[in-house]
Amino acid sequence: MRASIIFAAACLAATAANAGGQLVKKTYVYKTVGDCPIEADVYRADNDKVQPVVVWLQGGSLIIGSRHGAHGGLRNLCRKEEYILVSLDYRLAPEAKLPAIIEDIRDGFTWIRQKGPKLFHADPNKILVAGGSAGGYLTMMTGIAIEPRPTALLAYWGYGGFEAPWAKRPSPHHGKPDSLLPKAEMLKSVGGKVLTGSSGKTVEFKRRVSYYRMCRQTGTWAREVTGLDPDTQADKLRPYCPVRNITPAYPPILMIHGTADTDVPYEESAAMARELARHKVPHELITIPNGGHGLGGGDKKLIAEAHARALEFVKEQLK
Repeated sequence: MRASIIFAAACLAATAANAGGQLVKKTYVYKTVGDCPIEADVYRADNDKVQPVVVWLQGGSLIIGSRHGAHGGLRNLCRKEEYILVSLDYRLAPEAKLPAIIEDIRDGFTWIRQKGPKLFHADPNKILVAGGSAGGYLTMMTGIAIEPRPTALLAYWGYGGFEAPWAKRPSPHHGKPDSLLPKAEMLKSVGGKVLTGSSGKTVEFKRRVSYYRMCRQTGTWAREVTGLDPDTQADKLRPYCPVRNITPAYPPILMIHGTADTDVPYEESAAMARELARHKVPHELITIPNGGHGLGGGDKKLIAEAHARALEFVKEQLK
């Protein structure tokens, strides 16, 4: 997770250096639940040309993160190729459970298709979805949960479900209990008001990161974010597992994953690739040997080539 945050920050820095101020950002409330507004940042050139849309779904274990971490490489690509980038917030777990999160994503796409053409001159028939980690999972979910289906998907180190041991059993890769904040401290920022973003160097963010690590250490993460027990309620959880719901109608997808990922195992993308092949869905899986979560530790040349191929895939799909 830390690697993903560093990666996103680096991308944002690169975009700031290259964008030349040519993308204009506007923030919209795309839905409201109770007293909780859920927002979208829209980046586009300052003109009225109808353009394809790239939707960024933020990661962060479904517990942290925000729309402000939009992928810098994609922002720069949108500037050069004249695409619109829409970065969607959604309600975070554990205050909101997975069905509510997916409901937000559905409503976000409905808003883009119904309001986008008038608000920001979006082409509702050309929408590519991208995201990393939990955002990669949500990207995969749009292939089964959104109608009409997106044009294509780009998933960075994502996962296809919650049924594998890594999601529901104690993990040896998230430190020891004494490395966490005291439970009473972390819970000061968990379980209260519903949030749509948590990031930066705030005390709240640190508490929620510690909470996530506790969930992984204790093997309770899948249950905490979904509201379902993956052992006893697998049938109710299955509709939220893309790997279990692939059909020939699934959109073309490119996935990138490192073989040494200890946060989301490489096998998650490999399992998706096998199912996609079985249903003859166009797909690519770019494997980074020794790459961790966010690809850290992998060969820098291979990583650069993977990111370049991802951006080329976006252009191919939206041309």
